[in-house]
Amino acid sequence: MDSLTQIVLGAACGEAVLGKKIGNKALLFGAIGGTIPDLDVLVGGWLYGNEIDAMLFHRGFMHSILFTVLAAFILGWLVYKLYNTGSRFNITSQKDWISLFFWSLFTHPILDCFTPYGTQLFAPFSNYRVALNNIAVADPLYTLPFLVCMIVLMFFNRQSHRRKLWLNLGLGISSVYMLFTLGNKLYIDSVFRKSLKENGIDYKRYSSQPAILNNILWYGIAETETSYFTANYSLFDTKNRFLNFIELPKKRDLNPEVFQDIKELSWFSNGYFSVYKIEDNAYQYNDLRYPLLEENDPNSSVFRMLLYKENGRLNMKPFEPKFENIETVMSDLWERTKGI
Repeated sequence: MDSLTQIVLGAACGEAVLGKKIGNKALLFGAIGGTIPDLDVLVGGWLYGNEIDAMLFHRGFMHSILFTVLAAFILGWLVYKLYNTGSRFNITSQKDWISLFFWSLFTHPILDCFTPYGTQLFAPFSNYRVALNNIAVADPLYTLPFLVCMIVLMFFNRQSHRRKLWLNLGLGISSVYMLFTLGNKLYIDSVFRKSLKENGIDYKRYSSQPAILNNILWYGIAETETSYFTANYSLFDTKNRFLNFIELPKKRDLNPEVFQDIKELSWFSNGYFSVYKIEDNAYQYNDLRYPLLEENDPNSSVFRMLLYKENGRLNMKPFEPKFENIETVMSDLWERTKGI
């Protein structure tokens, strides 16, 4: 999920493990631990000269269970050596610090697994991307109550029972909301299947996910032999069906069987993609797991990348969301969320 959410969850883990011993410093160290896996964005840029490779590195090994275990032991040992000096001698143990970093690191990729982006939990042994698709990468209803609880507990003494009360409240509210999104996902999938059947769409597979910033408006995509069909549905719609199905061609101006980079991007997009040639040596790759900005333009995907041939393979310009008018986009999102 987004960085703020991971910081809040990491801080909560730090508080749960070491809050009684070191107070608010536990929140800080937990927040640091919760941020570390996302540093793979920077590490990927350092390791690779190719932007596609760098992007695919994100949510890879540094989001895996193996990395969590290794990093927890290394960071726990290092921070214990640095912290366990002077007046702080023997206040904490090495086991405490290993535990703090393990939980703050481990909960990061676990939380990411609930989002559509997917997480390679089992790297480097498997590149399988765990993606439950039940919550958006940024959802204020998950994050903000949790954040408020973490801020409030900071004002109590580390031995105060109220501190634990606010920690449990933050963890409880966020967990209950996550359970709601999981149940909502099951309901949405059933609605999407019924909608596809009623529209006579003979699909091979499908995927659904919530729109950004909420769990009310959902986007669905289904694959047939020759094309994709997309539609959306709000819990506030008068009809409990996905509406306004749009057919998108399986455009492949670069063949995955010829270009290994396209094959890898296809894996990244779980096979929901299109590639359009837009000019000489310039192609647009659309990740169709995410909705279109304009219903009548199949090349207006929110998640799209500009590809070009370089040194015998493909490269891309760094991904930037394409919003011509962010106010209009957010206004349209809000209006559609309210239902039709």
